[in-house]
Amino acid sequence: MHWSRVIFAATALAAAPGDVDVVRAAQPVANSDTTARTQAADTDSPRATLAEYLAFARAGQFSEAARYLDLPDSLRSEGPRMARQLKAVLDRHAWIDLEAISATAAGDTADGLPRSIEQIALIPSPGGTESPVRLFRHPTEEPRWRFSQSTVARVEGWYDRLPNRWAMDRLPAVLVRPGPFDILWWQWFGLVGIILLAVPLGRAVRRIVLATLMRIARRTSVTWDDIILARLEAPLSLGGFLLVVVALIPFLGLYPPATALLHRLAQGGLLIMIFWSILRLVDVGQQVALQSRWALDSAASRTLVPLGSRVAKVVVTVFAVVSALSLLGYPVASLIAGLGIGGLAFALAAQKTVENLFGTFSIGIDQPFREGDFVRVNEFVGTVEAIGLRSTRFRTLDRTLITIPNSRVADMQLESFAARDRLRLATVIGLVYETTVDQMRAVLSGFESVLRRHPKIWPDAVVVRFSAFNESSLDIEIMAWFETRDWGEFQLIRQEILLQMMSVVERAGTSIAFPTRTLHLASAEPGPNQPGLEALARP
Repeated sequence: MHWSRVIFAATALAAAPGDVDVVRAAQPVANSDTTARTQAADTDSPRATLAEYLAFARAGQFSEAARYLDLPDSLRSEGPRMARQLKAVLDRHAWIDLEAISATAAGDTADGLPRSIEQIALIPSPGGTESPVRLFRHPTEEPRWRFSQSTVARVEGWYDRLPNRWAMDRLPAVLVRPGPFDILWWQWFGLVGIILLAVPLGRAVRRIVLATLMRIARRTSVTWDDIILARLEAPLSLGGFLLVVVALIPFLGLYPPATALLHRLAQGGLLIMIFWSILRLVDVGQQVALQSRWALDSAASRTLVPLGSRVAKVVVTVFAVVSALSLLGYPVASLIAGLGIGGLAFALAAQKTVENLFGTFSIGIDQPFREGDFVRVNEFVGTVEAIGLRSTRFRTLDRTLITIPNSRVADMQLESFAARDRLRLATVIGLVYETTVDQMRAVLSGFESVLRRHPKIWPDAVVVRFSAFNESSLDIEIMAWFETRDWGEFQLIRQEILLQMMSVVERAGTSIAFPTRTLHLASAEPGPNQPGLEALARP
């Protein structure tokens, strides 16, 4: 027997337990495997009869399949049509497990039915009742076991209530034959058509829903609802697609496990849409929180908000995985209990991870730096590129990346240049020793004038002082602050100030000193033309 339908049925029933309330079974096919399947059964048994009927019906040989119907003489000519209709009814409502059908010629003698009657399935009827599908053992004619006359009499009524009867009656014979997974070829084409049709219809549903919600959002004074609607366009498109598919699937009249499997896939798609939407809502919440007055007034909030967003996404992902496992039929409660049993081992194995996670929260609360800050960390300086749940990445001046676990970062000595509200100019300018007092006073006055005239000077603290007699220079200490946080701008300011100070020195008639040293050499026995002490100046 061809086992594709058996495998498909097992997959569908495993994915959707309890969704099918009809008799479940595997449908055989018309090939050499059918003979192999029935070799263990008596050739005159209900199982062999049913397998042969299904094999002929699947192959489209309904004239041969009609031999297994107990037809009155008045309906002999209608045998092929009724055999085809019965096959369609069984495909729609009954899964027949051949292993559960009696393999002996006498049939099942313990089912409470007469010895010549074998019940194989139940077909739903109007009013919530069920009608039996039975085989009857003919006393003289071959084949002995046939579908009983009471079953045959109900075939047309069952067939008329099929949702896809219109297609079965009008389509070419080749399209009503079973294809892969025992789904009829016209149903396969219908599935493809539904998918192609659901794409534009899903977009249309999204536009309708968004247009309705947009009209409501325009009446509000807040802006976050408009941001949410803009971010939910893609998930709503998926939701519209699933809605159209679920609405059109019943028109195909698929057999129950196939319908159950498609519904389960649609539920999986719905889960994807829901958690996809939640993840996007987390992004919107982060954006709105960062733009709120609370975040703008609190430096700590601007780091805690992205960190909280990452934690929320991890939690949402965990719930998504648990929901997916539950949808597939796995015992989620047992899995969660198992996590409790293995909690100690997990805690020991994940000790470093937990340390890094707490280090992340420590960084978020203490706010030593934020993403984008220029900092000094131990032996290197660089820009904070990303603060993750486990580690922090720094981009150095050489454009390399240094990654440090957050547990170590929390214990390091950190210096943040971004926290400066102004930048300091601190330098020492040395004048030559030939500088007179008047020249020194002119230089000091000129330096202070240069600093105070600059538009970005912080005027509360400008230091220009003659500080020391150095080995080779008269040192002037200069210290001032400029109201800028941009290092590049400060470098231009510093260059401009130093050039103007050079001009002040030149105008005063002195010069900037450079390191010199004077050595005095004494001779032990001075000659007539050589003094006892000679001075030699070297630069």
